[in-house]
Amino acid sequence: MTENTSLENITTQIRRDILRMVHKVNSGHPGGSLGCTEFFVALYFEIMDHKSSFSMNGKNEDIFFLSNGHISPVFYSTLARSGYFPISELNTFRNIDSRLQGHPTTHEGLPGVRVASGSLGQGLSVAIGAALSKKLNNDPKTIYVLLGDGELQEGQNWEALMYAAGNNIDNLIATVDLNGKQIDGSTEEVLSLGDVRKKIESFGWDVLEIDEGNSLKRIIETLKIAKSRLGNKKPIAILMKTEMGNGVSFMMHTHAWHGKAPNDEQLATALSENKETLGDY
Repeated sequence: MTENTSLENITTQIRRDILRMVHKVNSGHPGGSLGCTEFFVALYFEIMDHKSSFSMNGKNEDIFFLSNGHISPVFYSTLARSGYFPISELNTFRNIDSRLQGHPTTHEGLPGVRVASGSLGQGLSVAIGAALSKKLNNDPKTIYVLLGDGELQEGQNWEALMYAAGNNIDNLIATVDLNGKQIDGSTEEVLSLGDVRKKIESFGWDVLEIDEGNSLKRIIETLKIAKSRLGNKKPIAILMKTEMGNGVSFMMHTHAWHGKAPNDEQLATALSENKETLGDY
C-alpha cells in the first residue's frame, strides 16, 4: 500500500465516521466536516509533529486549534483515528454526558481538545496566544488553526490578524476553509468577504492559496511550503478552497447540509459512495 493510498483510506473512513455520527443523533454539521476531511488527514497524519499521549500545554509538539467548532465530527474522528481516545467513543457523539459534545469543549477532558470553540471568531486569538507562549518558552514547534470563511464575518478575527502581524508571530499557520457557504446561504449573499487574500495581506501576513482544497497532494504540498516560510517575522495564512459536503454526491454544491443530518436512505447512499476501509466503530 502506498502512502497516498493509506491517506486516502483514512480520509474515506473518516467520512464514514462523520456520516454515521451525525445520522445516529439526527443532528450535527456534516457539510463543512466532509469538506475539510482531507485537510485534517494531511495535518494529523502527515504534517504535524504531535503526541496522542495528550497534555494540555503541548510542550515540544505542534498544536492545532479548531476555531469553527461546529465541524466537530471531522475533528473527533481524526483524533480517535490518530489514537487520542478509543474509536468506539465516536458512538457517543452528542449524547448526554458524552465527552464528544456538538461543539468541542475542554471541561469534558477529551484528549486533543484545547479550547471550547462553539462561539465563532475566537480561535485565531487563542492560537496567537499559544504561539506567543511557545516563543516565550523557546519552544520551536508550530501552532496551526483552522477557520471557516463565514467565520471571518466576526470582527475579533481582524483584531487578531492585526495583532499577529504587528508582533511578528511567525510560528503560526492559519488556514481558512473557503467553501463559500454558511448556514443561511452563500457568503457572497450573506455578507461578502471581498478579496480575502488582499485583505489579509494588507494586515501584513504571508498568504498562500490552495485552489484544490480537497486534494491531499495539494494540501500537503502547500502546508510544507508554509512550514518552510516560518520564522520570517510574518504569520502565514493559507486560503483553502473546498467543496462543502465533499465525497457525498448529494451533499455537494449546496449549503443545505451545513447543519442537517441524513436520513436512513440518504445515509445508505452516502456510505455506498465511501466504502469501509479501516473498520467502522
